[in-house]
Amino acid sequence: MSTVLPVLASRLSTAVADAFGAQYGGLDPELRAATKPEFGHFQTNLALRLAKSLGRPPRAIAEQLVAALDLGDLCETPSIAGPGFVNLTLLPAVLAAGVNEPEQFPPSGKRVVVDYSQPNVAKQMHVGHLRSTVIGDALCYVLRYVGDEVIRQNHVGDWGTQFGMLVEQVLFEGLVVESLDIAGLQLLYQRGRKHFDADSNFADRSRARVVLLQSGDPLTLEIWRQMVEVSLIEFDRIYAKLGSPLTRADVVGESAYNDQLPGIVADLAAAGLLTESGGAQCAFLPGFTGRDGSPLPVIVQKSDGGFGYSATDLAAVRHRVADLHADRIIYVVDHRQGLHFQQIFALCRAAGWLPETTPAEHVAFGTVLGKDGKPFKTRDGDTVRLATLLEGAVSRARKLLDERDAPMSEAIRAEVAEAVGVGAIKYADLSNDRINDYVFDLDRMVAMTGNTGPYLQYAHARLTRILAKAHETPGVVSVLEEAAEQRLALLLGGFGDSVVQVAETLQPHRLCTYLYEVASALSAFYETCPVLTSAGEVRTSRIALCAATRRVLQDGLGLLGIAAPDAM
Repeated sequence: MSTVLPVLASRLSTAVADAFGAQYGGLDPELRAATKPEFGHFQTNLALRLAKSLGRPPRAIAEQLVAALDLGDLCETPSIAGPGFVNLTLLPAVLAAGVNEPEQFPPSGKRVVVDYSQPNVAKQMHVGHLRSTVIGDALCYVLRYVGDEVIRQNHVGDWGTQFGMLVEQVLFEGLVVESLDIAGLQLLYQRGRKHFDADSNFADRSRARVVLLQSGDPLTLEIWRQMVEVSLIEFDRIYAKLGSPLTRADVVGESAYNDQLPGIVADLAAAGLLTESGGAQCAFLPGFTGRDGSPLPVIVQKSDGGFGYSATDLAAVRHRVADLHADRIIYVVDHRQGLHFQQIFALCRAAGWLPETTPAEHVAFGTVLGKDGKPFKTRDGDTVRLATLLEGAVSRARKLLDERDAPMSEAIRAEVAEAVGVGAIKYADLSNDRINDYVFDLDRMVAMTGNTGPYLQYAHARLTRILAKAHETPGVVSVLEEAAEQRLALLLGGFGDSVVQVAETLQPHRLCTYLYEVASALSAFYETCPVLTSAGEVRTSRIALCAATRRVLQDGLGLLGIAAPDAM
């Protein structure tokens, strides 16, 4: 309804100006979807808001407003409800046009850089990476759908002091890194940490090894590259399992900015933005203070001359604006980094690296909880591996399919189990407002009823089966006589609006809510509007409505990064 709503709003504004004076013509009609069928499709409280200014009863104002309205080509005769709400019901032909002519988005000319996923080398991806990856993928799909050019950036943690320790432990043990997998690297890290804490000589050698790494020592770099490669192989495997489009080409790790860090410090110092504090180079920005009111610095260079992740993030912002020509920058990182990004963006703006016209947004997200309401951990208290989660979800989905005993080949059954299991996890994550914590409950996630991924996937599969049985190419929607089919058509016409909302707010749960409403309206449509047993133009129209609903469910799930199986 993205093309109809602005017209309705404009006509209402014109009617207000004509009836009550031009000074009221700029009042926002605030059109809202009606909450009950008897209230039509849209409702405005204009009359109630005008009542105080005009000093008249709102219902009398509503009557005068309706008399001045010119909506005969779009709506049934407007009605008035309660104290003065004006209800608008779109004509069936307008509803049909919204279904038959889905909105197309031309290129926006905007380039958006999205930073997400961000796993760490030598460590297995865990449940925290699930949120960043799933949310980031969905936002990239949505932004591209509305016409933006999207550049993915996977800011992998592949640099820093821990790699000095890791390389030194490799040399101490005489290991061949290429013979290890990601689990072996993580065990290596654990052994290295214990060694570092217990042996001061080893700790000193590790610190010296960091300097060798940063200065380009060939042996140190070679061992480091091998660790990175082992890690990237595992990341690629997880992304493939997750159905994420992230590739090696999207990886721009912390190491990529290493050579730029001295220049970052020099430029900030030249701009008068750095102050020495305890031997470190710090930026003290107005408005950032600790709990005790003391200034809260951004440490750009440490007292030992090393650089932390603040310097790397500053270099990344400058690169994305100056070299990638970003018009918008998005960071999908958990909520605990909120203050950090506020400071980084403020310092970049002060340095002139981030223009005021270029939005930089931190897409924060909450924590995944266990059923006990605490951060999701294994029984041993370790962080849950992402690979384990995905395997468990696929296994649970396979069991669900086996219980249903749906007729399909073994290969198709395995493929559908993968789509349903992974889709269930993704949808459960995305359907919650991202800033909130949520409980990881696999039984609820794979349920075939309620607001779940499998429920939407099954609705899509059911439509596919109906269309296959119809044995005809879908035409156009032309007959919308029943309330249930009008409700479904109204929702389908709002797909573009829903996607635009996500692109603007960066809140994927809005699209999930919309798709669930579509699937629920489809269920009501099934109950009251026979499709294959109807006849003539009604049958043709309902088949077209089914095809349009299938397309919206498929496209919508696709924007969430979720597969839509043809059979379940």
